[in-house]
Amino acid sequence: MKTKKLWIGFAAVVAVSFAVLLFFGVEIYRKAPPIPERVVTASGELLFSGADIRDGQNVWQSMGGQEVGTVWGHGAYQAPDWTADWLHREAVFMLDHWAVLEAGKPFDQLGEEQQAALKARLQKELRTNTYDAASGTITISDLRAEAFRTLSLHYKGLFTNDPAKDHLREAYSIATNAIKDEVRMSKMNAFFFWATWATVTERPGQSVTYTHNWPPEELVGNKPTGSLILWTGFSVILLLAGIGWLSWYYASSREEELQVIPEVNPVSGLQLFPSMKATLKYFWVVMLMFIVQIGMGVITAHYGVEGSAFYGLPLAEFLPYSISRTWHVQLGILWIATSWLATGLFFAPAISGKEPKYQRLGVNVLFAALLVIVAGSLTGMWLGVMQKLGYVENFWFGHQGYEYVDLGRFWQIFLFAGLFIWLFLMGRALVPALKARTANRQLLILFLISAIAIASFYGAGLMWGRQTHLAIAEYWRWWVVHLWVEGFFEVFATVIIAYLFVRMQLIGPKLATTTVLFSTIIFLSGGILGTFHHLYFSGTPTAVLALGASFSALEVVPLVLMGFEAYHNIKLSRSANWVKAYKWPIYTFVAVAFWNFLGAGIFGFLINPPIALYYMQGLNTTPVHGHTALFGVYGMLGIGLMLFVLRDMNLKEEWKEGWLRFAFWSINIGLLLMVLISVLPVGLAQTWASVKYGLWYARSAEFLQQPAMETLRWLRVVGDTIFALGAVALVYFVVGLKTGWSLHKKD
Repeated sequence: MKTKKLWIGFAAVVAVSFAVLLFFGVEIYRKAPPIPERVVTASGELLFSGADIRDGQNVWQSMGGQEVGTVWGHGAYQAPDWTADWLHREAVFMLDHWAVLEAGKPFDQLGEEQQAALKARLQKELRTNTYDAASGTITISDLRAEAFRTLSLHYKGLFTNDPAKDHLREAYSIATNAIKDEVRMSKMNAFFFWATWATVTERPGQSVTYTHNWPPEELVGNKPTGSLILWTGFSVILLLAGIGWLSWYYASSREEELQVIPEVNPVSGLQLFPSMKATLKYFWVVMLMFIVQIGMGVITAHYGVEGSAFYGLPLAEFLPYSISRTWHVQLGILWIATSWLATGLFFAPAISGKEPKYQRLGVNVLFAALLVIVAGSLTGMWLGVMQKLGYVENFWFGHQGYEYVDLGRFWQIFLFAGLFIWLFLMGRALVPALKARTANRQLLILFLISAIAIASFYGAGLMWGRQTHLAIAEYWRWWVVHLWVEGFFEVFATVIIAYLFVRMQLIGPKLATTTVLFSTIIFLSGGILGTFHHLYFSGTPTAVLALGASFSALEVVPLVLMGFEAYHNIKLSRSANWVKAYKWPIYTFVAVAFWNFLGAGIFGFLINPPIALYYMQGLNTTPVHGHTALFGVYGMLGIGLMLFVLRDMNLKEEWKEGWLRFAFWSINIGLLLMVLISVLPVGLAQTWASVKYGLWYARSAEFLQQPAMETLRWLRVVGDTIFALGAVALVYFVVGLKTGWSLHKKD
């Protein structure tokens, strides 16, 4: 296929997809669940104001937000989903009140007919939309107001220091006095009420709630709608059709190229410029963040079985679950991104064969900025969770409470600026190569486009403010998580892997360019609008569900052929004697292909169809996909790129590969075992509970503290230990390249 047509296709896919994404973004703004000016009772009593709801959202964010349970299904998996939990408790309170009043006994002791009558009454009361747009008022019954006060006392005791709630705090890994101020607590209760109100209140003129009847809760009539089932079926049909078409295309149109593999490494005479050598310290920091991230993961996972302690040590007093999980997630993103960015800084001068003036200074300045961002953001998040910052200070310097983008706004802006410094350094180093108009030029243009996208799309994280509506903040948050991390980093990775093989003359530039362009078109065709599959139940209109279901299925299509990519990379690793020096960097690319297929493909599609996600959102099936896709794909790729750079930094030395071999297999086997014998079984058991009883039960302490579930969580130690040993071995090997113990001694 001619590259001109591919470039046109690439531009068309990007333009059309973003036009649709932005159009329905406007629809989300228009149709988000309304935040009232006041919530009053039928007798005229003011319960709380809209300002209380917005301040309560800030309180929730400051204590960790989505790192302490979930709201609308997004966040951590240790504590409940607060909207599902509130909704069930509210329903039971009201049903019991009526049952005792009318029959003299609790609801669960009534006959089926009496229960059905009371449930019908409850559903009519809770599902009826009483929001008056003219006055900005939500009116609720006096009984529902009484339920609000009772639940407020429950959550106040849970998040402060009520001894009667000690067992729940332990089960949820919530520190005593997580909220230290009664005023803050009352505001957070207002936010919890409003977020729950949106899950059970029907949209005007429709028979579906603002969150598309999520969470599943039989008592209030939250059941799957026909559109959920319809679009699930359509997504499966699209998946099968896409796989069939791509398989046919791959078999009939794939260009084969006879590439003569050189007898000597073409880059063996690579000139190392000062700026290229200066990138070494980036990888030292990568290894440091990697090992700390593993430690935070171990602590976070252990909180799942011991609540607030680490083998008896009361660690949660100064390192609560919300912080260990936050640091685990943020450090993962930071070390992976740092590895990729350092790889770009290393290869940009190597590609052009020239180093711009002051390039080394720029690399060092960017490195210093990186250290400040990492240290400052981690410290700020700790201060926020420990309730040492006000609402405004927490937003700017503390913990924003949005998973994956938890760092305060100041640190976000700092990182955004750092990405543009990186882009500037990359671009100026690539200019001579772009002007040369070599056979690699189109590949380099793609490389530059992906770098521009990486720098630019992180800016989506700046599109919400301190008190932006949750539905709107979620829309922009997934621009960062899905488009930035899963989208344009994927394009960057595809391009740089292709270029590494081209510069080694293992594949030709024409084949590399057409393959990368075609892969990018296929990936972005589903990937951009696939962003919507994260937003099915986040207060969005039904059209978002239809688009998300359809295009997230197409995301999986190119991943089913990852076996061909893995096989191709293995062949390349054996193509010439000198290529053996790159065996383990190339094998990491094989692992990337494997995890793309299993983690992003199979485990991703496991939860993506609407009817599946309806029951699975917020369960441990999500971290199955998260770990195997984020670390399996992007983490392994970050390690592979690092190893490529370290290999090219000193081609004359021969590596001792024993520790590297052990690290590779331990990391991959450990990740697989961690998922298959612990996290996935827990998630599937929760799915059964969610279908049978409701999401509140699947996330409850009652369900998760059963002996069988405790055993499954303890079994995670097996995979985690093997993984951690591999991580230590990798760090040992990388350090050994500097000290000499990872190198064969010369005669």
